[in-house]
Amino acid sequence: MPKKTPIKKVNKKNTGKKSGLTKLVLIILAIIVALAFIIFSTYTPKRNKPASRPSALTSKSPPSFIKEGTLTINSTKNAKAIILDIEIADNEEERMRGLMDRLSLPENAGMLFIFPNEEPRSFWMKNTFISLDIIYINSMKKIVSIQKYTQPKSTYSIPSEQPAMFVLEVNAGFTDINGIGPGDKVDFNL
Repeated sequence: MPKKTPIKKVNKKNTGKKSGLTKLVLIILAIIVALAFIIFSTYTPKRNKPASRPSALTSKSPPSFIKEGTLTINSTKNAKAIILDIEIADNEEERMRGLMDRLSLPENAGMLFIFPNEEPRSFWMKNTFISLDIIYINSMKKIVSIQKYTQPKSTYSIPSEQPAMFVLEVNAGFTDINGIGPGDKVDFNL
């Protein structure tokens, strides 16, 4: 007959304490792990954000004003003619780009949009960072409407009140400062 190994007597009091203590430690560890997971999964490190600037600046500098001609406005309120340096937008690509991504426009300067025909026009300010006065001019080179102090970066339509063949964009307030209004005549040299 095989020899019997003596069986140790188990102290039930100690086993219960150790087992209860082990369960408590495991529960606390599980809670700590769960809290750490929640905290780290929702944590996003703070970054130093650069000042708000146009997306075009991230890859290159904004376009600069290029003088391509002059424009004269003969105001009925002002005896002296108003002369502006102008940049020309006379093809589809240039008209679509307009003054987008510009951070400034020289004081006595503007962009003249030249269209192939006279019809109702509408502009918007998407990606345009400066407020403008938009001057709509008909085929007879007479100002037919002005939309003043446009809101930068807006996608709202800014329509002409009458058909226009030319559109002049200048700094906001330019038309008020110079007394320019509908009925004034425009002439330009390209």
